[in-house]
Amino acid sequence: MNFEHIPVLLKESINLMDPKPGEKFVDCTLGGGGHSKHFLEKIIPGGHLIALDQDINAINAAKIYLKEYENNVTYVNTNYENVREVINKISPLGVDGIFFDIGVSSHQLDEGERGFSYNIDAPLDMRMDQTNEFTAKELVNTYTEEKLHNIINLYGEERWAKRIAEFIVAERSTSPIETTGQLVDVIKKAIPKKARLNGPHPAKRTFQAIRIEVNRELEVLEKTIEKAVQALNKGGRIGIITFHSLEDRIVKEKFKYLSLDCVCAKELPICMCDKKREIKVLTRKPISASEEEENINHRARSAKLRVAVKL
Repeated sequence: MNFEHIPVLLKESINLMDPKPGEKFVDCTLGGGGHSKHFLEKIIPGGHLIALDQDINAINAAKIYLKEYENNVTYVNTNYENVREVINKISPLGVDGIFFDIGVSSHQLDEGERGFSYNIDAPLDMRMDQTNEFTAKELVNTYTEEKLHNIINLYGEERWAKRIAEFIVAERSTSPIETTGQLVDVIKKAIPKKARLNGPHPAKRTFQAIRIEVNRELEVLEKTIEKAVQALNKGGRIGIITFHSLEDRIVKEKFKYLSLDCVCAKELPICMCDKKREIKVLTRKPISASEEEENINHRARSAKLRVAVKL
């Protein structure tokens, strides 16, 4: 299996995460191992990397790709929402860096049978963790029209979300929608021909929305950031690359909250919340890819990196 090893915003990630020899780092989204390899190069000698991924195929491929570092890596097949528990078990005294590269990886899109791609006809699946029971097929065939509309509108930012939801419900009333090809056909019927002439593939936004819902991507991200910060040593850094405006907004707001000393209402004469500032944000604005990187790796076009340091 060919895994993608082109890490997005690599130079910027290494510079801002600032890995040093002897440090302990966590890559919460191992994927093809691209970022992990460069972290390992910086933390060796004496350093150790904890590599998480919910996709066992990614773990197995990374073990081959990173074989020269096998004594410096601990692989854990789990969702990154469990990062605090993993760190408590493997490195109970804390770690010096925690890194996330959010979203679907290139190899998952390339694996037609996984059902992530709207360009390959395959069973509707879209699970990053193949042990989970809930699939895109179940979502498409059981969600109410209103719920379908809401997720396609919110997570896909799809202008034609309402029509797409209507057409999905109408189509499945006669027989279940079981493949990506069937779903693409329904989406194309729902979107007027003129609207399909320009822009990205007509199914892109809907597929993105379904994938986010199936894998609980935004929910997991939101509840994990604070847990990750708690596991950092003083001076440790957390870096998060996002590819969706809603993901970036979650990171921005969480970082802002964790960087505040008080969250009491302004009209209160004294602080009643006892909240303490936990991080300093190092990226006033998110870091985006250069034009050169975008030309080499189209996945970088929507990437945004935010980094903070534990106080």
